[in-house]
Amino acid sequence: MSRGTRLALLLCTPLLAGLGGVFVGSVSVPPGDLLAALVGGGTPLARTIVELRVPRVLLAALVGGGLALSGTTFQALLRNPLAEPYILGISGGAATGAVIVLAFGITALGSFTLPLAAFAGALLAIVLVFRVANVADHRLDVRVLLLAGVVVGAFFSAAIALILSLSEADTVRSAMLWMLGSVAGASWREVAVAAGYTLPASAVLIALARPLNLLSVGEESAAYLGADVEGVKRTAYVVASLVTAAGVAVAGVIGFVGLVIPHTLRLLVGSDHRTLLPLSFAVGAAFLVVADLGARSLFGATEIPIGVVTAFVGVPVFLVLLRRSLA
Repeated sequence: MSRGTRLALLLCTPLLAGLGGVFVGSVSVPPGDLLAALVGGGTPLARTIVELRVPRVLLAALVGGGLALSGTTFQALLRNPLAEPYILGISGGAATGAVIVLAFGITALGSFTLPLAAFAGALLAIVLVFRVANVADHRLDVRVLLLAGVVVGAFFSAAIALILSLSEADTVRSAMLWMLGSVAGASWREVAVAAGYTLPASAVLIALARPLNLLSVGEESAAYLGADVEGVKRTAYVVASLVTAAGVAVAGVIGFVGLVIPHTLRLLVGSDHRTLLPLSFAVGAAFLVVADLGARSLFGATEIPIGVVTAFVGVPVFLVLLRRSLA
């Protein structure tokens, strides 16, 4: 198969996955009724199904695309193909914000409080990692950045463990389910919020493709070739972190998307970020839509967290890819 054919097929995956997400589910509805409902007609049942599934598919696509794109960016920034969005403590900060809200019953104030608290926690983690990484000097050393992320993530994990150990069983269950991730109950408002953060930020990251290519050969060489190394590193880190934070805020902690998708695509299409970044968004979107379809369909009316599906798929796929890359 030629490279052009592979690229075309990969770019078509979000559309195919989206159609599957709308037309397939635990409730069986004739495809003709669903098609009619998509254009405003159809039976009441078909219209209800479309109203529930379309925002869910779009939210899963935005979150999956954002996580995969962030993973690709972090792997380029840290020059480590095993890096992924949550390694820098972002998920820990978001989870801590969500657990605090659940533990103190603040969710009673409105449905917006949980994602807002999660986003605030993620922002706090971003600021902490950034400040720690810059404590030595004004240069953003990627090795210090990685260590800072690990330390901040460990701190937030300890905070979560403390809060849950002092909480009631119902709170612990709600927190654990949230941390495993889900796009159930997605609304058009959540889709709009996720799109407002993810799409502009994704455009910024894709525009950094050439500087990221230069960084892959080393910071000194990139600076010699005209790249603003420190500016690129700071912009890439902050924007990719914000994309991850937005995804975590609306869908919880969903692992392996930002790790497996970029690693797989790098083996299929190479390491040119001008191709790799947009493809990561497309294939990551398709992957999470399919994972969500499995989460709500595999066990009939019983829905499982989407993070469980991504882990069961991501772990063996990653091990195979890792073995292949080391062979």
